Amino acid sequence: MESGPDSAALAHREPAEITDKRLLRGAKTRQTVLRHAVDIASLDGLEGLSFGRLATDSGLSKAGIQTLFKTKEALQLAAIDFARDMFVETVVEPARPAPHGVARFRALVRNWLAYVQNPLFAGGCFWVANMPEQDSRPGPVRDALFRDRRAWMRILEGELRHAVAAGEIAEVDAELAVFQIDAVLLVTNTALRLDDERAIPRAWRVVDSFLSAP
Repeated sequence: MESGPDSAALAHREPAEITDKRLLRGAKTRQTVLRHAVDIASLDGLEGLSFGRLATDSGLSKAGIQTLFKTKEALQLAAIDFARDMFVETVVEPARPAPHGVARFRALVRNWLAYVQNPLFAGGCFWVANMPEQDSRPGPVRDALFRDRRAWMRILEGELRHAVAAGEIAEVDAELAVFQIDAVLLVTNTALRLDDERAIPRAWRVVDSFLSAP
């Protein structure tokens, strides 16, 4: 789970300590802006981000925000990175104490379902909201979104392979299984946004079908 370029994309990153007060204020302002940015993007997509809207939502000056990020694309990329760090802290890191294999796979799925059931972002899953908007827009923003999605799926694949190797589950094509499970999770996100109370148990039924003993 911790090896390879895809998994590294979702690695935990310790923030650098800042002691200069001016830089500290700038870092806090940046964090405030990005927290508003990821919520806006989860509702209206990354194309819905603008310096003016962020100024209105955050109570900061438009000029000050533009000084921090320079361009809309830089703002979008920063928002993606900020969302990824929040996702890692909420979904990936809490699963690490669980042993590799079925236990950690279940922990990751459980954390993901909690992440959308009690939304970390105002509009639900950040990537579900933004991938359809960006999938036909080649460039750094799309690349960053799909980098994170690939990393998440490689992590799940790795845990299924651990489970097979340890004899915990029947032989399974990990890549295909995760493709199918991921599709169910994405639909579950949408169902939860529509207040479908059956979404979570149905998702677990699908996940459990891949975790049968050999």
